[in-house]
Amino acid sequence: MFAEERQDKIIQLLNDRGKVVVKELSELFDVTEDCIRKDLRSLEKNGLLKRTYGGAVLNRQQAPNSDVVNRRTQNVEAKKRIADKAFSMIASNETIFLDISTTNIIIAEKLAASNKRVTVITNMIDVINAFSNSDHIKVIGTGGVYYKELDGFIGSTAIETISRYKVDKAFIGSVGINVFDKSVTTFDAEDGNTKKAIISAAKKAYLVMESKKFYMDGVYKFASLFDIDAIVLEDKPDEKIMKELEKAEVEII
Repeated sequence: MFAEERQDKIIQLLNDRGKVVVKELSELFDVTEDCIRKDLRSLEKNGLLKRTYGGAVLNRQQAPNSDVVNRRTQNVEAKKRIADKAFSMIASNETIFLDISTTNIIIAEKLAASNKRVTVITNMIDVINAFSNSDHIKVIGTGGVYYKELDGFIGSTAIETISRYKVDKAFIGSVGINVFDKSVTTFDAEDGNTKKAIISAAKKAYLVMESKKFYMDGVYKFASLFDIDAIVLEDKPDEKIMKELEKAEVEII
């Protein structure tokens, strides 16, 4: 395999995983670790990645702004693993909030198929629809201004409704986290302010997101890591990110 072809595959792996490890790449491509380090230096020089101890991560990138229809078909297996973990955290007789998030649609579907009796408050239409045939789930919609791209309600009316409730657990979506400046971001200010209200209403606030979002940023900061109790992921992030999360006392689930 030529170096250029190998480097293209390294970038593909980075886009899928958010990080790569020298030793694993060496075994995957059947070349020496020094050869892989040379590849990473070349890619870093071209601005395609940032080398770390023992590997590399993607340069931070702007998260892609796509609507719910497109996002539902992306990273499905990772979202299912996240949803499985979140579902196991929900106990019967709890009141939970499911924010606008395609992962939360999967959580809703799992609750609908279970025998857990819970109250679900949500601002997302597809979450409400998931419970259309579920007599054991009490569903409360926030109302508000409907945003088709988000498949849900955000803004002042939704925020006013949310502020009247106190929920046991809130599961919140995010487009990106920067652990070094502790920012949790989304694309839209109204969406961000609605998420902020959800965090305030919750006894425990959990982010549900894929690990790759540690390397992405939205344009609007709606929370600090210090506002979050835990993050539910499909896989643990790299050691450097874990250390920063520990500093912020954020649990990884």
